[in-house]
Amino acid sequence: MNYKIVNIRTTASVDPVDSILIIYTGGTFGMAYDESGALAPFNFGRVIDRVPELRGLELKLTVISFPEPRDSSNINYTDWQDMAYIIYENYSQYDGFVILHGTDTMAYSASALSYMLKGLNKPVIFTGAQIPIGSIRSDARENLITALEIASAKNGNVPMVNEVCIYFNYFLLRGNRSQKIRSSTFAAFQSQNYPYLAESGIEIEYRQTYMAPHDPTAKLKLVKNFDDNVAILKIFPSINKATVESFFKIKGLRGVILETYGSGNTMNFDWFIKILEDAMKKDIVLYNVSQCSGGEVIQGRYETSKRLNDIGIVSGGDITTEAAISKLMFLLGNEKNTAAVRRKLAVPLNGEMDN
Repeated sequence: MNYKIVNIRTTASVDPVDSILIIYTGGTFGMAYDESGALAPFNFGRVIDRVPELRGLELKLTVISFPEPRDSSNINYTDWQDMAYIIYENYSQYDGFVILHGTDTMAYSASALSYMLKGLNKPVIFTGAQIPIGSIRSDARENLITALEIASAKNGNVPMVNEVCIYFNYFLLRGNRSQKIRSSTFAAFQSQNYPYLAESGIEIEYRQTYMAPHDPTAKLKLVKNFDDNVAILKIFPSINKATVESFFKIKGLRGVILETYGSGNTMNFDWFIKILEDAMKKDIVLYNVSQCSGGEVIQGRYETSKRLNDIGIVSGGDITTEAAISKLMFLLGNEKNTAAVRRKLAVPLNGEMDN
């Protein structure tokens, strides 16, 4: 991919100055009105024209843009690989990274990068906007400016943030704990099962108790393989046998997220359990995730989940669907056998679920 690289001139006068790499992937954030009055992607190299406040930051800013801005609905794992590779290749040159991304799949991308960037010891902050930067009431400016401040924040010589996060509407959230839960307000994202990491007010208040610690001995390693032969089966009342049977006949299927009720419950009909058992005999990995926002799977709490536990389906605990599907693809792409995949699905890779 031929990336577009632009250095942004600010009024930085302090030496040394923190340097931040902005990765622009596309999304609502980078839209502006063209001559016809329609919203269209603008040249992000000229972002300082849209956000003149950037000139006052004591930062060295560089923008790398995807050649063609991506609507986040079109994001796939090859884009995750591109984002992670850009960070890996430029890791030593920058103090932090800000990724501008469409909101619809931001939580999926943030989760994926949290698995890919092993040994990360710098901030990678995803942000975006609900209203385009070219609109008067856009939330893009505040989100970008604060994301840059967080990406450059230090406690002495150590970065304040040492993980992949989402900053949106005054809150910093762990990336692989986040979900987009609203499309009609500025408060698009929430982390139901994990506390927020920081809140932006008059000052930015960090909650270091909940943040990944800095590890001065760690070295960044990029693990980039994914296997997209996965699917999500959402359980609903009256789902019939023919539907479930057809689902598990998908060619090449290797892994399935079972989106179950409440604390991991499904119907316990014999035909349903038999289909799941047959799938597992074919080496298809089954991962039980609650379809409730803020839910947690506790297999065996009720009779309707006990049979899942009995046949060996992996519990996802309090993981989100976004973090679960990217984790399943990641493990299937990098582990040699399904036993290792199942074992690692049950435990946190990088803070995406409780121990």
